[in-house]
Amino acid sequence: MTDHIPVEKTSITGISLGRGLELRSPVLLASGTVSYGEELNTLCDLGKIGGLVTKAISLEPRTGNPPQRIAETPSGMVNAIGLANVGVKKFITEKAPFLRKLNTAIIVNIAGRSIDEYAEVIARLDDVEGIGGYEINLSCPNVKGECMIMGVSRSATHEIVSVLRKITNRHLMIKLTPNVTSISSIALAAEEAGADSVSLINTLVGMAVNYKTRKPLLRNVTGGLSGPAIKPIALAKVWEVFNAVNIPVVGMGGITGFEDAMEFLLVGATAIQIGTMNFVYPDIGEKTAVALEKHFSMPDAPNIKEYIGSLITE
Repeated sequence: MTDHIPVEKTSITGISLGRGLELRSPVLLASGTVSYGEELNTLCDLGKIGGLVTKAISLEPRTGNPPQRIAETPSGMVNAIGLANVGVKKFITEKAPFLRKLNTAIIVNIAGRSIDEYAEVIARLDDVEGIGGYEINLSCPNVKGECMIMGVSRSATHEIVSVLRKITNRHLMIKLTPNVTSISSIALAAEEAGADSVSLINTLVGMAVNYKTRKPLLRNVTGGLSGPAIKPIALAKVWEVFNAVNIPVVGMGGITGFEDAMEFLLVGATAIQIGTMNFVYPDIGEKTAVALEKHFSMPDAPNIKEYIGSLITE
């Protein structure tokens, strides 16, 4: 009987999404659920997570859609916030100084009405210190006439990523919508145009109504469905895209903690984003990151890089 020789393991802190975006943990907090980090900073140790994805930033400030903008649904919620945000100028002067003090990666989510708007926002942000990369929102389902229009077209996705790639050397993460026939085709277009990673899934188009009043619960009528209800769809889409592209996949959609995070890593996500559950447990990102670190530090645990995408299908 030979002595057991321990296999050298890569630390969980060595998560790389490419182009200089390094994460201490595969756990990110999703855009739209943690604002710009200030409020959450008193409830969660942001230094324990891999990074924070800011609320979407557009060229000009937006008030968003009129209320009612959020409604609970079975195992989830629908929202039609409408990308309300402070605009890029105020973000730079009022939000970026706080964010750069955080001991975690900062990814700025960006939205626009046109390719020129996306490009202008990045051009203004590219000299701002403390930003690790950009998540390009091509998939918001509750703003009429923009975002998702580009995200459902292979050619439009390729065009916008190509333009943005020429503007910045920072990491470009493209956020994909599940509301398409082939999400892997859109992901491939993003990769071919120069994306460093893709994140998925954004919310599904959903609706909630009150049969007594015969009215929708959202003023916008439809909105984005998120929460545990969409996890099976998200897992399937992450697996599909993981098997189609050669760039990292960031998985999201219904993640409630450690076990869900492990499932997303198993089907091919290099990192994950927690969204809706932040409203329920503001420290869920920290707890999930700590649980993952503990798991992959165990002597008999697999190397995290070997575990990612190791789903057994036979």
